[in-house]
Amino acid sequence: MTRWLDADEQRAWRAFYAAATLLLDRLDRELQHDAGMPHAYYEILVVLSESPGRSLRMSELALLTRSSRSRLSHAVTKLEGKGWVKRRDCDDDKRGQFADLTEAGFTALAEAAHGHVETVRTHLFDALTPDQVAQLETISRQIAETLKQ
Repeated sequence: MTRWLDADEQRAWRAFYAAATLLLDRLDRELQHDAGMPHAYYEILVVLSESPGRSLRMSELALLTRSSRSRLSHAVTKLEGKGWVKRRDCDDDKRGQFADLTEAGFTALAEAAHGHVETVRTHLFDALTPDQVAQLETISRQIAETLKQ
């Protein structure tokens, strides 16, 4: 039996969906305009930049960026073309590969980060009170935890 949303849930769902979609679209458009990369590529560069040696196995990178292996492979090919990422074979597993963030990739990320952070601040945090920021974190963590199960 379908558990239909009541009126309050329907309004909350539509407000959440609109806000999330609009924010992600704005982030993507501004990164594309300012840094020449979509948000998905920015996320790959961020994850690599925060990894030991700025390197990860492709399979782990796919997991951390919530991407399919084929989609990640396509993105890394594009990032390689820009000189921002380099692939290398795994020594102990001939089927495995690593993605390494290059110095040029780290520089591109650092340059893109300023505009990205300003966009997040302007369109998310400036609209909220400190209490609402804390609530947003609590709610977001709960949703994410439920989805991980």
